Amino acid sequence: METKPLEPKNNISKPVAKTDTVLLTGADQTKLYLPLLIGKTVALVVNQTSLIGKTHLVDSLIRLGITIKTIFAPEHGFRGDHSAGAKVTSSIDEKTGIKITSLYGKNRKPAKEDLAGIDLVIFDIQDVGVRFYTYISTMHYVMEACADNSISFLILDRPNPNGYYIDGPVLDLKFKSFIGMHPVPIVHGMTVGEFAQMIIGEKWLEASKKCNLTVIKLIGYTHQSMYKLPVRPSPNLTTMESVYLYPSLGLFEGTNVSVGRGTPKPFEWLGRPGLNNGNTVFTPKKIPGIADDPPYEGKECRGVLLTEFCNHYLVNSKQLYIDWLLLFQKSNTKENGEFFITSSFDRLAGTDQLRKQIMEGKSTAEIKETWKADLEKFKIIRSKYIMYD
Repeated sequence: METKPLEPKNNISKPVAKTDTVLLTGADQTKLYLPLLIGKTVALVVNQTSLIGKTHLVDSLIRLGITIKTIFAPEHGFRGDHSAGAKVTSSIDEKTGIKITSLYGKNRKPAKEDLAGIDLVIFDIQDVGVRFYTYISTMHYVMEACADNSISFLILDRPNPNGYYIDGPVLDLKFKSFIGMHPVPIVHGMTVGEFAQMIIGEKWLEASKKCNLTVIKLIGYTHQSMYKLPVRPSPNLTTMESVYLYPSLGLFEGTNVSVGRGTPKPFEWLGRPGLNNGNTVFTPKKIPGIADDPPYEGKECRGVLLTEFCNHYLVNSKQLYIDWLLLFQKSNTKENGEFFITSSFDRLAGTDQLRKQIMEGKSTAEIKETWKADLEKFKIIRSKYIMYD
């Protein structure tokens, strides 16, 4: 039976298991950061998740009399209405008349002229705690530009919904790219505020001058908090299940397997045409702004729906689940073509070792054993920058 795409919705639906309430995000605490903004000209790195309650940070700051010169837009755009990889163009925000400068596409780092007259840059974006999710790469480049131009950088911290565990191969810098810039595991267990402190502390910025960083901390959050996101962080992470599955399923974007882009449940399915086993079928369709060119568009894919697996096992397992990669690779046939899209998979994994280990027939346990030493080293480094445990 063919599935029909749902109309895009901006709100996260269907929470997984028990969720915790964070008392205050960084953005909520205006009394703490407003004194830093009065009399200053500011730029903001924000998107649809940058809310104080139900009001966008841009609108709140304007109401408080703060001068906003520029909005910098990450992947998916200022309003979060661009599909993955879609070009984000610079423009003018219709509601406020503020200039929007894209940081996704040709220019990923603010130019000197983009920052002319700016006293301070604010970063307020909901991340999901996965190395190949590009918001932390955008943050890195903005921090570097601020350091280059002696501009202060303020982070309004937000919870990491996948911050309750650490797993995956640590990135080998030979595979550094925009979807992986730092020698951290796929699931790093840090908020953006903690991650920014690590970028500075480990001297990962290329700029010769130090970034002047201030972080407005969360209140009521620990790394064991199961935080339900109030707004989807990007067009294809529409449920909490998809957020929890994303670290494991994101690797399939470097294979010939569909993760359900162009269906009602992106990042909750796995499948491809011609698969002989599986418990469900789906047919990807074009959905403007969400899935402009989904893999296997218009073709029936057989595979598995992982929503219940996520609810009943994955969340509590606190690990990156790679068994599916091994199973789909073993079931691949000549008719399917090559399983791995080599360059894409290696950049997502941050190494070529995972691909080679799967092709060699290594077991999950054998593969994960090779991650242990690097993960232990990372945890020691990470401990210097943790603010919430």
